[in-house]
Amino acid sequence: MSYRLSLLDKSPIAEHETAQDALARTLQLAQQAENWGYHRFWIAEHHNTAQLASPSPELLIAWILAQTRRIRVGSGGVMLQHYSPFKVAENFNLLATLAPGRVDLGVGKAPGGLPLSTRALQQGINLAEKGSFADQLAQLDNWLSLTKDDVAEETVLAMPLPPQRADGFLLGASLESAALAARLGWNFVFAAHLNGDKALLRDVVTQWQLQTQRDTLVAVQVIVAESESQAKALAQQVEIWGVELANGQRVSVASEAQGQAFARQAGSPAVRIAKRPHSLIAGTAQQVLAELDALHQQFAIDEFIIDTPVSEGAARLTSVLLLAQAHAGASTSQEVTG
Repeated sequence: MSYRLSLLDKSPIAEHETAQDALARTLQLAQQAENWGYHRFWIAEHHNTAQLASPSPELLIAWILAQTRRIRVGSGGVMLQHYSPFKVAENFNLLATLAPGRVDLGVGKAPGGLPLSTRALQQGINLAEKGSFADQLAQLDNWLSLTKDDVAEETVLAMPLPPQRADGFLLGASLESAALAARLGWNFVFAAHLNGDKALLRDVVTQWQLQTQRDTLVAVQVIVAESESQAKALAQQVEIWGVELANGQRVSVASEAQGQAFARQAGSPAVRIAKRPHSLIAGTAQQVLAELDALHQQFAIDEFIIDTPVSEGAARLTSVLLLAQAHAGASTSQEVTG
């Protein structure tokens, strides 16, 4: 059972809590994750929602880096379509200068919000100049790759230049995304926490492993509780809905109401809004670990990025702790018997 565990956090705001409460718990979770043996801690990006307090991963990354010592900290991920690749490179070069060897730059293709927030974020952006997502990611990679050796007259660099660039990760759930990451020499994370299609997971992971020697990372939703019934009750609150619009746009949202709002704000009729099967793994620590072991064996997964979709703070911390303890115990047992 030689795979790593990492965490993805969205700073969810529980009922009767404030954004300050949610952010304080995110820091607590990062510090505990470091103590409990998690490999990396990522912050998601979401806009214009009262349920999540994480619109700017870069700010939270800096805050968490300053109050942890070893764990890698990064974005899961920056929604690149909204921003200048040069500015993203500046932000992450600065972070990597502050904490060399500890910064991850995860990039996502999704909007991270509904169309109204996307329009607000992209106000004044020339869409023709922006180019495709692949163009933007290539530009970002280029800005991150430039060094002092590349300096010529009037050269633009994303200063400051860190001793070690942030490690790049592309988040996606398609063959195209995996191929793009491989072509640029980036890491790739299959977003099974948003798309639980096992056949698609198999196809993408297989192609990824044929194209690169880099590790295989998969993001999954996990809920662990003291009893199976407790875990299942928490899992019943989690939904993923797929939205397909007449204009060809496809997104994942958390409810049917969000899907309808997305269509209204996009000004395009919904062709389909349907609850999507997800890969949520729920149960006791041993039950969840057994399912992760099976996925590891089936797909040769090197690392799981764990998304725990529970807003209530104590339940989320318990889930993360129980999984870490089970994973550590199994690893120790394996070393002893090996």
